[in-house]
Amino acid sequence: MGASTDRLLEEMEGLGTRLAEARSGVGRRILGQREVVDLSLSALLAGGHALLVGVPGLGKTRLVETLGTVMGLQTARVQFTPDLMPADILGSEVLETAADGSRAFRFIEGPVFCQLLMADEINRASPRTQSALLQAMQERQVSIAGAERPLPRPFQVLATQNPIEQEGTYPLPEAQLDRFLLQIDIRYPDRETEREILLATTGASEDEAPRVFDAEALMAAQSVVRRMPVGEKVVELILDLVRACRPGEAEADQIVTSSVSWGPGPRAAQALMLAVRARALLEGRLAPSAEDVAALALPVLEHRMALGFAARAEGRTLTQVLSQVTAHVTGIEAAA
Repeated sequence: MGASTDRLLEEMEGLGTRLAEARSGVGRRILGQREVVDLSLSALLAGGHALLVGVPGLGKTRLVETLGTVMGLQTARVQFTPDLMPADILGSEVLETAADGSRAFRFIEGPVFCQLLMADEINRASPRTQSALLQAMQERQVSIAGAERPLPRPFQVLATQNPIEQEGTYPLPEAQLDRFLLQIDIRYPDRETEREILLATTGASEDEAPRVFDAEALMAAQSVVRRMPVGEKVVELILDLVRACRPGEAEADQIVTSSVSWGPGPRAAQALMLAVRARALLEGRLAPSAEDVAALALPVLEHRMALGFAARAEGRTLTQVLSQVTAHVTGIEAAA
């Protein structure tokens, strides 16, 4: 037991320098978005998928491209549009004729057969096409023409989404939203940051992101995250928080009962457990804390809940509800 613990500690400490280099490398091209970068790296370390939400022009696509470079992953990009079909993502079988006249079907892989899939503007495609990613995101394989085809390892999706209020968008199905480990909201930069962006991106050249990881190194880091010890207090906080967000549960908070139509399922608790470990590792700590739980409450839970009609009519938001519940459960104000 002692030897395995020492080995885990060595691995965690060794990852610290590499993760700091990765964070710095992404920061060369993504200015003034430290929290967004950290959440994105946390999702990759936890082996999960992330949904980047923000208006056009905030650097979502640039962030995903930079992460692919820094993490050394085989990447592919799909631009989601209303006429995109499931086969455009998954691939399809085509009938080929050989030189001897014989015919046979050959499978042509779609862009989903990669290690890091960038689903750009995912909510501009129809629900049918969005659903084509469900099996891939959950099982890391796809079923086509009766055959199960495994995807490369690791396989992770970073999707960008425009706010639903914008014209020409479709709401993501609840089942697909639940497959995303984190929802990362990207906001407008402050004036000084926007000035830095203006000067850095309109010159003759731009900084290039270095390659820090590769697929094997990332999977090794994900293994470390899953082996990281979690204290009983943090485990209980995760359970308390998730269950307090479910209307009808005995532990449900009063504001949840009066505001929320449906709350997070067990997958949310699993996501929160992995995310707090990844955040602790990224910060150079050997175990997650209550502060990690509070900091990740909104990114993990917000897209797994829905407000009731009365709450929407009263002008409440899920951010307000979750912030109050998180503060009540953890005693720490959630980052809005």
